[in-house]
Amino acid sequence: MRARDLAEPYTFVTTDDDAIDAARMLAEQSLPALLVLDSDGQPYAIVPGSQIIRQFIPAYIAEDPLLAGVVDERNDAEVAERLTGLTVAEWVPRQRYLPPVVGPDARPMEVAALNARSHCPLVAVVERDGTQVALLGTVTAARFMQHFVGAP
Repeated sequence: MRARDLAEPYTFVTTDDDAIDAARMLAEQSLPALLVLDSDGQPYAIVPGSQIIRQFIPAYIAEDPLLAGVVDERNDAEVAERLTGLTVAEWVPRQRYLPPVVGPDARPMEVAALNARSHCPLVAVVERDGTQVALLGTVTAARFMQHFVGAP
């Protein structure tokens, strides 16, 4: 078995997509992270859900959780407003993390080791043809469990 056999489709967005649409997609599909591709289809960023949530809350609340208990719920409605008019590239955290990437012929243990080292919720499987890159899919923790322990 190779990475191409482990890879499953994973919904992605591009840097040019609307941020509000990306946030809704993440919620509707219960994705663990947002996979962002650039305009050429190359992996641009992986943004774990926890970091996306951090983009929604004011920095002073993230730094002092006690303040979160006293902030009025009316502020919750403002979250979506902050995304209006932004692209995904403008919305994702400035310190972006490149998703771990493997080629289609990587062995399962290689992919798993990369996943463990990167602390990332998925590994992108890409095929390169010269300067062109095609996303074949991703390998998530759930897919590893299916492979290694035979879970359905």
